[in-house]
Formats: sequence, structure tokens, C-alpha cells
Amino acid sequence: MRNSKVRQKILLVMMAFLIVVIAGIIIMTGYKKSVAPKIGLIITGSRTDAGWNGVHYQGVSYACDKLDAKLIVKENVPENSALCAEAIRELVDDGAGMIILSSYAYPEMVKDVIESYPEVAFYGSSAEYYADNMTSYFGRMYQARYLAGIIAGMTTKNNRIGYVAAMPNIEVSRGINAFTLGVRSVNPEAVINVVWTGSWDNEKAETEATSRLINDKDIDLVTYHQNRHYVAQTADAAGIYSIGYNEAENNLSEKYLTAAVWNWEALYYGIVREYVLGEGNDVKRHWFGINTGVVGLSEYSSAINENVINAVEVAKSDILAGKDVFSGVIYDNNGQLRCDEGESISDEMLLEKLDWFVDGVEIYE
Repeated sequence: MRNSKVRQKILLVMMAFLIVVIAGIIIMTGYKKSVAPKIGLIITGSRTDAGWNGVHYQGVSYACDKLDAKLIVKENVPENSALCAEAIRELVDDGAGMIILSSYAYPEMVKDVIESYPEVAFYGSSAEYYADNMTSYFGRMYQARYLAGIIAGMTTKNNRIGYVAAMPNIEVSRGINAFTLGVRSVNPEAVINVVWTGSWDNEKAETEATSRLINDKDIDLVTYHQNRHYVAQTADAAGIYSIGYNEAENNLSEKYLTAAVWNWEALYYGIVREYVLGEGNDVKRHWFGINTGVVGLSEYSSAINENVINAVEVAKSDILAGKDVFSGVIYDNNGQLRCDEGESISDEMLLEKLDWFVDGVEIYE
């Protein structure tokens, strides 16, 4: 009888221990699930902007929702100021383990700050600077620009096309060159007149630049590399064709032909997931092509005819099959051969050293 009582006590102790262990596992599991990874996003404008800042916020927000991460946003942080470094420090203090620098100049401005937080994973949009904890990410928007150029080259009536651009950095220059190559692939006589505004987002400067191109250069079509749609709106009011950028503008006439657009949701899901899985900064850069759906063209206007659409589809098929936009014989606008038959311009050159313009580009001061 005594042995039976001893066995019962031992059994009760074991059961109690087991219950404690199971409870601990449940508590710990629940705790881990409740501690969501924190993602920081820094943007130059507002999350509600129609254009660059708005689509970045929407893309990161989508990724965080899908991956159960918490998003912390720092808005209205201008480039070339001390505010970016300050925003990074605040995000780190708030527990952000991944920080997304969504504007081109941010990474170069805050190199020292990035390196002072080696435990934080940084991702910089179109960055030319890299570190062990800093990865560049972007899409091959130049592929969509090339296709847009085909539309422009086959639509212009007087071969005078305008391009309103923020500033002559490599990202912007790459887009201008790709667009021009697309134009001249179907219309070798066309000229692309480029005007710099000196800013990503300046309604007055962009409106004035567009008007100058219309009045002084007699352009009949214009595109742009700016955060918002002021150029397209000005062109529409003047009755000339335009091709947009970032996202489609839906409140214009049929003269708004299409836009070279981003799918930031797909891009940000990919890089946020990488971080959440513990694989942040495993590569030097991410460069997503048109095959991923990250870049492409928006819906066509009814003003684009079937011949133009067919030409674009053929070129797109060639790109998807591996043909490089920057390949074959390419001269710059000073007559120097930059790429020969059977050659392609490397990604390193396109990302970090493309400081020249192809034949057909004229800078309008």
C-alpha cells in the first residue's frame, strides 16, 4: 500500500512538472508571436503624396501587413540635410531592425550613421553606396523607359520630344538614355530635349520647364523623372502628348499615353521578407527586372494604335528573352562609341558610372 502511495506522489510531481513545461512553452510561443519585427521607412514627403512617396509607403505598408511586421514612418525628411541621420537614430531608438532609405541621395549622406549601427539592416533605393549592413535595391525601370520610348518615337509628329528631369545623377541619366534608345530604335531622327529642375518635387519648376519645352523647342510629346505628375498635367492642358512616371495619372485626356510604373508592393514584399527570414543584407544589391512585375507600363490610352502596341510587345518579348536594352552599337551625344556590336554595358556601369548621354539627347539649359 505504501509503495502505491509513493508511486502516486511521483506521478503527481511528474504531471505538475509537465504542466509547468507546457505552460512555459505556450507563454514563450505567445510572447514571440507578439513581438513583431519593426521596419523603419524614411521618405522625402508625405505618405499621402500622389507619386513617389505615396507609392513607397503603400508598398512597404503592404509588405509589413502581409509579414506581420510593424511599420514606423519618418515623413518629410529632405535630402541633403541632417534630418535623415536624425530620423535613423530615432528609428533605431524605437526598435527598428530594418531601415528603408527610399530616396536616391539618402545613403551617401548618412554613411557614417549606417556604419555605426552594424546590427541594423539598411536598404537604400538605387544606392551607389554599399556596406556589410547596407543593400541597394531598385527595379530595372530603364526597361520600361525603353518601351515607353518606342511609344514616343512612333507617336511624335515633329520628332521633338521633351524630358523634364530632376537632376543629372546616374539613376536619372540611365532612364533618359534608355528612353532615348527606345525612341531612336523606331525613329532615328527624333531628338530628346532634357531640362533639369534641380528637385524631385517642385510644381513651379516642373510646370515652367514643361512650358519652356513646348514654347521654345516646339515639342509635341513630353515625359519626366519627377515624384509627381505636374509635367503631365501641364502637357495635357497644352494639348500635347505625355508619358507618365511612378504610377498612372487617371484624370487626364487620351493624350496621356501611358506611364512607366512601379509595383512597389512586389518589390518591398521581397526585401522585407528577406529581412524577416534572417537573410537581410545577404547580397550587395537587388535589381528587379520587368520579368518580376516590379516595373512595366500602365494601361494604354486609346490614342495608341495597334502598330505601336505590337512594336512594344515585340520589344518586351525580346527583353524577357534576355536581350539587353543597353547592347549593340551605342554612341554618346559627343560621337564617342560606348558599346559595340555584340557587346552589352555591364550592370556595374549602369548602376555606378553612367555619367554620359546617348546620341539623340540634347540638354536644354
